[in-house]
Amino acid sequence: MRIWLIAVGTRMPDWVETAYRDYAARLPHECRLELVEIAPAQRGKNADLARAKHQEGEKILKALPRDALIIALDEHGRQHGSVEWAGELKAWMQSGRDTCLLIGGPDGHSPEVLARAEQKWALSKMTLPHALVRVFVAEQLFRAWSLNANHPYHRA
Repeated sequence: MRIWLIAVGTRMPDWVETAYRDYAARLPHECRLELVEIAPAQRGKNADLARAKHQEGEKILKALPRDALIIALDEHGRQHGSVEWAGELKAWMQSGRDTCLLIGGPDGHSPEVLARAEQKWALSKMTLPHALVRVFVAEQLFRAWSLNANHPYHRA
């Protein structure tokens, strides 16, 4: 099973790349994490934000692997704790179906992406820096795996 992290945004700071790669590399082969970066739409002084979201949404939808479970990370989604992430990861692995976690652009997901998603998850009630989200997701996936594997990483 693969977990696809499809994220709007390219050219992340070095600390983001380093931290993301570190957590992604810790995951075992049976639930490897693959990052797909989507170039953000142009935004300027008088940008049409709805059009930018639509353009980004089209690129996200084209990048989705066939038959994967689609989860949009969205501020209006359901929040899960680390133990719940572990339960979700376990279910994904048992299903044998790939899973996609979608990170939208700076203005969120297009309505088309939200309609395509089978689930919507919120990471926090706080606003997170966009670049930090991919690190947060990779860390939580490793934490979920460690909980399921009785690895000492998670201490609660």
